[in-house]
Amino acid sequence: MFNENSSASEAGVVACGDGEENVPVCESKERGFNAAHETPSARFLRAELELNTHLRGLRFSDPVRYIYNPLEYAWDTHRCYVEKYCQAGQKILFLGMNPGPFGMAQTGVPFGEVKSVVDWLKITGEVGRPQNEHPKRRITGLSCTQSEVSGARFWGFFRKLCGDPEVFFQHCFVHNLCPLIFMSDSGKNLTPPELPAAEREALLRLCDIALCQVVEALNISMVIGVGKVAEQRARRALSAAGVNVRVEGIMHPSPRNPLANKGWEDVAKAKLQELGVLSLLIKTCANQS
Repeated sequence: MFNENSSASEAGVVACGDGEENVPVCESKERGFNAAHETPSARFLRAELELNTHLRGLRFSDPVRYIYNPLEYAWDTHRCYVEKYCQAGQKILFLGMNPGPFGMAQTGVPFGEVKSVVDWLKITGEVGRPQNEHPKRRITGLSCTQSEVSGARFWGFFRKLCGDPEVFFQHCFVHNLCPLIFMSDSGKNLTPPELPAAEREALLRLCDIALCQVVEALNISMVIGVGKVAEQRARRALSAAGVNVRVEGIMHPSPRNPLANKGWEDVAKAKLQELGVLSLLIKTCANQS
């Protein structure tokens, strides 16, 4: 879990993973899977645990005052999501940037608006709390009553399109580049591009490595960045690593985006049609009906 180091905090620095006694064990057997069983979900979880280990060594200064990592306190529900839906044959990876305060931060699932996670994805499990919690950004897990618009739009779109989640996940999986959510002293959500440059690059270098591991482990052929930032970062990281994969993008469903508020589903549908993904999902849906 990400803790605030006392001497670092006095200097205005938030530290990740200080205080060994408070850091959950990261060995795979302690997390409930054996690396010897090389299923896609096991490979995926192993890459995430390795990333977590490296993230604990990072330090962040102002404006960052709080850091949540749902891959720590919401590991139970996150693992449920991965083990339930990460499977062989998935060639398309939808990639978000990092968790939202009322989405993955609460549920451990990318774009994890609670209603979609519970009612459609049928995710179960216990969600704990980050040790250093902002009083205005409490984690209530699957009991959270506030909806995240981006997640509701994202999963709601695919629910309408495919009906059953198994249809979507036959060919696709959803992941975030960075598992951390950052907040200022006021509780304002800070995206990775808003972090100090050197700290941002140190963070994203680690996330880039993990992304390359995930893409290769799952044998992904197309990464679709959800939003320009995720798309551009994925293209840069995968190209630099020599990973042969097609990188595309769709508009982010954020309510901060005026274009998304005018009809994100229509925009997303047209883009997926252009990429050849929509027809794949529609054919699959038809075959299942």
